[in-house]
Amino acid sequence: MTDAGEGTFVETAAIEDDDAALFAGDSGVLPFEARRVLALVMQRRYLSAAEHPAEWTALLAHQQVLSSRLHDLFVELVVDRDYEIAYKRQVRSDGLAIPVLLRDEPFKRVETLLMLYVRNRYHQEQGAGHPAAYVDAEEMTDYALGFLAHDETNLAARHREIENAVAALVRERVLEEVATGRYRVGAVVEILLPVDRLRELTAWLRGTGTGAADGADAGTDHRPDETQEIA
Repeated sequence: MTDAGEGTFVETAAIEDDDAALFAGDSGVLPFEARRVLALVMQRRYLSAAEHPAEWTALLAHQQVLSSRLHDLFVELVVDRDYEIAYKRQVRSDGLAIPVLLRDEPFKRVETLLMLYVRNRYHQEQGAGHPAAYVDAEEMTDYALGFLAHDETNLAARHREIENAVAALVRERVLEEVATGRYRVGAVVEILLPVDRLRELTAWLRGTGTGAADGADAGTDHRPDETQEIA
């Protein structure tokens, strides 16, 4: 037998053996950059390379161990390298009593209408070879108002509802205000509104008979994206 000190293989130190304490009583084993990106993934709806390039690099470097940590919580890490966006998704499995950490909070009706509108604008601009897609508050308002009942009288309330919906999409970073009343559409809209859901909404809008969806594109040339659980 070969003595322990004379082995031919070099034993690498496991990550748990590293002295990674960052604060008093710290029993964590991940380096700071990995912990930070893990916390951001848990905190946010999604993490993008465009907004957080350093964190995106750390996520790719530590993707395997981050996925493992999330799996311990019955949460899946989804990394879309095409759009350079990462997000989390609740694990659901028949036969397992899994505590649900991520709540399903669907977008409100007006938010969904605007999501459909800006997604189609994003698709059109991408198809035309433009590097970015922009929308104005006025055009979004006109689009949403097109779905009101003909006997609607409280237009002030409807305008406030639309303004709140725009603000919600800004908070979710679907829209980024680049000037007063003008917004850039984020690529994440294609993940938050996947193609199958887009088709359903487009069919519903065309069935309303309002004509507001005449320019809507069913997006049949888009690949299906994973839907995201809302944190």
